[in-house]
Amino acid sequence: MNKVMEKAYTAADEKAREYYNSDDADNFYFHVWGGEDIHVGLYRDDKEPVYDASRRTVAKMASCLPKLGAKTRVLDIGAGYAGSARYLAHEYGCSVTALNISEKENERGREKNREQGVDNLVEIIDGSFEDIPFDDDSFDVVWSQDAILHSGDRQRVLEEAVRVLRPGGHFVFTDPMQDDGCPRAALEPILARIHLDTLGSPGFYREALTSLGLEEVDFDDSSDMIAMHYGRIHDVLSEHEKDVSQFVSHDYIERMKHGLQHWVEGGQRGNLRWGIFHFQKPQK
Repeated sequence: MNKVMEKAYTAADEKAREYYNSDDADNFYFHVWGGEDIHVGLYRDDKEPVYDASRRTVAKMASCLPKLGAKTRVLDIGAGYAGSARYLAHEYGCSVTALNISEKENERGREKNREQGVDNLVEIIDGSFEDIPFDDDSFDVVWSQDAILHSGDRQRVLEEAVRVLRPGGHFVFTDPMQDDGCPRAALEPILARIHLDTLGSPGFYREALTSLGLEEVDFDDSSDMIAMHYGRIHDVLSEHEKDVSQFVSHDYIERMKHGLQHWVEGGQRGNLRWGIFHFQKPQK
């Protein structure tokens, strides 16, 4: 089933890999952002713990998918610490492969797998979602949370996701996106922060995936969560800055606070979109 893995990363891959492998980023995402789920949460209020809101996103995505169970094979692309993979293993008994480019995150994820007793169900693989190391039609579900934005070739990522998805299978994902009508200049502070030229948009994902043969099932638009989530992370970082500074550098903390504020402002101005996309691959 596995293709031969070749670690020939693109420039965007290498930038993401270098960033997430850094001690500052790893310690920040592990200790401040949540350590289990490092993606946008679904909040009930602006004081809710980040972990609770982020876990609610995972549960909501899983609820979109029919007949999850022990026979379901899931691929999580850009899996971070593989928290979603462990959730699917615990709650549904799914067999999950977590593909992620940061070796440092992956080692933390493997340790958590062992601690939580799911290393028999969750396999974590070092690699890029621009070259998924599996054969065609290998998975019942392809899953991704707030990761595809980091690719310099999102079309390629989608092609790979569709390729490994079996007929009748489901592709469910979230991604911080730009509004279809948003001018690039309005996103410059955010794009500079993540070293990319663009973000995806709802229109881009719809057009690309339908052209690849998938059918849209739903888009649960929760764009208001962008400002809520990044604001919540900003608040947690500010409230615990003294403690965080013991394992994250001052320069990183200051850059992160500025970067988070740009995301908050972009969300408040309506320039950003976010929600749960659900597509299905037709039966042959």
